[in-house]
Amino acid sequence: MTQTAPTPASAPASPSPSPTPASATGPRRPGRIHRAWFAAAVAFVTIIGAAAFASLPGLLIEPLHDEFDWSRGTIGFAVSVNLALYGLTAPFAAALMDRFGIRRVVAFALTVISAGSVATVWMTASWQLVLYWGVLVGLGSGSMALAFTATVTNRWFTARRGLVTGILTAAGASGQLIFLPLLSWLAEHHGWRPAAVTVSLAALAVIPFVWLLLRDHPADVGLAPYGGTYAPKPAPVPGAARRAVAVLLKAARTGPFWLLAGTFAICGASTNGLVKTHFVPAAHDHGMPVTAAAGLLAVIGVFDVVGTIASGWFTDRFEARRLLAVYYALRGISLLFLPMLMAPSVHPPMLLFIVFYGLDWVATVPPTIALCREHYGEDSAIVFGWVLASHQVGAALVAFLGGLARDVFGTYDMVWYASGALCAMAALMAMVIRRRPVPAAV
Repeated sequence: MTQTAPTPASAPASPSPSPTPASATGPRRPGRIHRAWFAAAVAFVTIIGAAAFASLPGLLIEPLHDEFDWSRGTIGFAVSVNLALYGLTAPFAAALMDRFGIRRVVAFALTVISAGSVATVWMTASWQLVLYWGVLVGLGSGSMALAFTATVTNRWFTARRGLVTGILTAAGASGQLIFLPLLSWLAEHHGWRPAAVTVSLAALAVIPFVWLLLRDHPADVGLAPYGGTYAPKPAPVPGAARRAVAVLLKAARTGPFWLLAGTFAICGASTNGLVKTHFVPAAHDHGMPVTAAAGLLAVIGVFDVVGTIASGWFTDRFEARRLLAVYYALRGISLLFLPMLMAPSVHPPMLLFIVFYGLDWVATVPPTIALCREHYGEDSAIVFGWVLASHQVGAALVAFLGGLARDVFGTYDMVWYASGALCAMAALMAMVIRRRPVPAAV
């Protein structure tokens, strides 16, 4: 039972149909960095480069309203299509990565994002915004959504999964930090079209990193996952769409799936759908310059990095469902105070909200992925893809309804209060998720 131990240098070599794994039972010897960390680094850079597309929607609302006289509800509908497809594509993307490999799926997705973003430069009607930004960018971004993070983490790591999940999730916030100030400056001084072109170029720029540096599986380079035991690379799984649906039908018969999907739908509603889409125009309604409001969103990205990595560390050590309950409760409290903090200029209470909310922005992702892994084992990446779909459906509804509420009531206040109440509900739902009574089968 010791076949996986390293062979001493003096021992005669035994014939083998395949190369001896460079690391058979765990992390590599001290002094050498395991290849899994390079895979995580490439994924981190890729997610940062692709984060430009997530930074733009909130900056488009006012410029498109001014230039084309489209209602905020109409623009919000295009954003909602983008967010919904982002989520609904994710579970199929996870299955496609099993079938065709991570590199091919992500490279194709980045190409679609780039094409959809640059096509908006020539649009003249609102249906084109829905097609280019809603459909094309939505499908492309969904194909490399958090299912990408879950797949890379599950394949390359056995130990430190929570930490790596937190780091890769924080990459999106890092991209927001990098791109939001740039895109807001471009939109204000040169119009929204150069900002759209910048998103397109950023997506193209990271394709070489994926294609040349990322490998689909540790066995491709003769390694075991970090902290795990060597296993051959599994054969491609045919019928990606059929498998994604089959996994959904199986998971849908369990209670934890619906609780995770419900809490994550509220997560999407209170982050991507609300704050990322409507914070800038809401602050502008109170006289705050667009660049200042975008700068505050970028600061959220700074603290999001800290909060998400810390959440990954906590997830390796504490019960995931309790972490989720705390995160949602704190987020709900912060959103209830936000309408009272809106002002023409940045002031200390608003900065306190930005720090507090930023620490919680996507801190929910590592414990949610951990709960999917605990309850659904080898299917966890696809299950998480469906849970992410609910996240984006929640985001899409609030992206549309938030814009509609602003058109009807002339203010976003009601939307902030409703989202705070929803977060309180999510905290209660998280505590209802039962613990798995026996360890998942190995």
